[in-house]
Amino acid sequence: MSAATGTQPGPLTRADLAAATGADVREAVRAGRWTRATHGLARGRVQANLAIVPEAYAYDFLLFAQRNPKPCPIIEVTDTGDPEPRHCAPGADIRTDLPGYRVFRDGRMVEERRDIKDLWRRDHVAFLVGCSNSMDEVLESAGIPQRHLEQEDGRISVYTSSIPCRPAGRLHGPVVVTMRPIPAHRVEDAYAITRRYPLAHGAPVHVGPAAEIGIPDLSKVEWGRFNPLRDGEVPVFWACGVTPQAIAIAAGVPEMITHAAGHMFVTDLQLAETRS
Repeated sequence: MSAATGTQPGPLTRADLAAATGADVREAVRAGRWTRATHGLARGRVQANLAIVPEAYAYDFLLFAQRNPKPCPIIEVTDTGDPEPRHCAPGADIRTDLPGYRVFRDGRMVEERRDIKDLWRRDHVAFLVGCSNSMDEVLESAGIPQRHLEQEDGRISVYTSSIPCRPAGRLHGPVVVTMRPIPAHRVEDAYAITRRYPLAHGAPVHVGPAAEIGIPDLSKVEWGRFNPLRDGEVPVFWACGVTPQAIAIAAGVPEMITHAAGHMFVTDLQLAETRS
């Protein structure tokens, strides 16, 4: 019996769900037994960022993702008005199966909530976008430590960069990035490993001084938590699926519903099957 379907109700630990399936994690989330960030859960499964827009903005968003595949690698696009991602997680419900959601209106984040069932409309289209959480196990298996996983909350360091996205229709704005401290002698290995997984953002977009990509102070994270560098480590930056949230703000999108940073949708897809 899975941890998520046991007979004893109550909260679960990260260890309980580390070897769980995507369906186990989604069930735990739906039941209120997991309400935190999803780093380290369902190891080997693809995790996804979420962006929901009205159908009137869906083409612009799809074109934006096509022009910006590093921050927005598309895993699945739902049919208009259908909350079930039928390819990557049959039976799931995009309205309830993430631990946290954010609501943006007219370029401002106005609300955070646990589910969005009462907000879902027949004209909504959901985009599931790849997430670098999916690469944690691959990097750790190669002996490249992942600092954020040393903490119980599992939160990675996330920043808005000065790297511009390619605009599409009404959408424009900056690339959001995650930072992982990587031992200097393993940077080439990290690059070679992650480039094989485009659905998890692929290879880094920058290595070295953060100021070169418009981040003046690494200690001032915008999402997640600060994971400081240790001796012999350098900051390595990957594109991040929080980018649509920055786009919603920069472009003043009338409505976008997203995941809360770090609170991802866990799919049934195996990362190994997405390797290029």
